Amino acid sequence: MMPVNDEFNPLSEEELRQMEEDDLFRRRVRDEVRRIQSGEAQKDIERDIEEQEAAEAEQTRKEAKKRLKRSRLFYQLFSGSILQNSSVTKHYGHLIAIAVASLVSIMVMFTALYADMKYSRLEREVQLMRERSIRLREQLYQHTTHAAVVEELQKRGIRLQEPSKRREVVED
Repeated sequence: MMPVNDEFNPLSEEELRQMEEDDLFRRRVRDEVRRIQSGEAQKDIERDIEEQEAAEAEQTRKEAKKRLKRSRLFYQLFSGSILQNSSVTKHYGHLIAIAVASLVSIMVMFTALYADMKYSRLEREVQLMRERSIRLREQLYQHTTHAAVVEELQKRGIRLQEPSKRREVVED
């Protein structure tokens, strides 16, 4: 058997780990110093500042849009923010619901009235058509009576002949 590691290290594992972290930190600091000296860090800083300003501008734009939306009368009426008294604001939703229900009721009533007017107008038209139909049937009957047919045939010079065969009623 061979000894694995017989060298004595006076530093503990924790001290070794601390030294490695310190070396890593020093390397990072050196890299950052090189970046600053080359001007690369200044570009990154400027880019970060621009991004931050753009984000702030976007945030202010959103807030302004929200304020504009809240300042509109229509929004204030439906949200209840137009009211100053908080006790009235609690019941504002119920008032809006009642107003919408009333509006729907009025719309239904006008629709029903319109349908009733249309039905009455169509009913009058049907009555007129029935009267006209009756008059036309009467005229047709007058023109198709036996005497009217004979008279028309005489005007045209045609002699009417009665059938030679008698009609018989067939019974089952």
